[in-house]
Amino acid sequence: MTILPAIDLKDAKAVRLNKGLMNSAKIYSHEPLKLAKEFEEAGSTWLHIVDLNAAFSGKPENLETIKQIIQNCNLKIQIGGGIRDEETIKMYISLGVSRVILGSIALKNPKFVKDMAKKYPIAVGIDALNGMVAVEGWAEVSNIKATSLAKEFANAGVQAIICTDISKDGMLCGVNVEFTQEIALASGIDTIASGGVKDIHDVKRCKENGNIAGMIVGKAFYEKTLDLQEGFKLLKS
Repeated sequence: MTILPAIDLKDAKAVRLNKGLMNSAKIYSHEPLKLAKEFEEAGSTWLHIVDLNAAFSGKPENLETIKQIIQNCNLKIQIGGGIRDEETIKMYISLGVSRVILGSIALKNPKFVKDMAKKYPIAVGIDALNGMVAVEGWAEVSNIKATSLAKEFANAGVQAIICTDISKDGMLCGVNVEFTQEIALASGIDTIASGGVKDIHDVKRCKENGNIAGMIVGKAFYEKTLDLQEGFKLLKS
């Protein structure tokens, strides 16, 4: 299992939202690159970046900041936020991104995702509220079950599924291990837990579960409820 520290970008600043609401954005850093280097020093090999502006506009909005991080760090980077066409995927891969996350498009056009997974390193982002898939920066909730969407990508060559329980996101209330496991078992794909991670107990719970490939840590780091170095140490033990 691995821990992926997160940088959510809004107007070139690192922010965190509560339950995906843009007007809840709290700025944690005006220097995202400095943060990325901090994660690297703590022992991270991966970095999870979300372009929040792009999640709503559908086109990359924080490109200069993202380039800066890629060029000045040795972290593997997975990136998401409003990626809806092959041109954008190609652009990110050519910049040196290790994996591209497709979210809303996975529900609207699963065939596109499967086609892209044959050509590029793709992760699928499944964000859910009460088990139902939410799209468009979480502004809309569909009538499709998250587990049904996960099954759709079994054996499609997708590298990972990142599943977020929106009701827990940014709330520091504990990760939804059961939901993450359901997605992992439904898809047979490496599944990364996101939303609600609070402290070292969440790292233990995910590690002990055995079906969870990783977890995304955002607010728990920023609010200092989880020591990343302690987390990495636990994963090695």
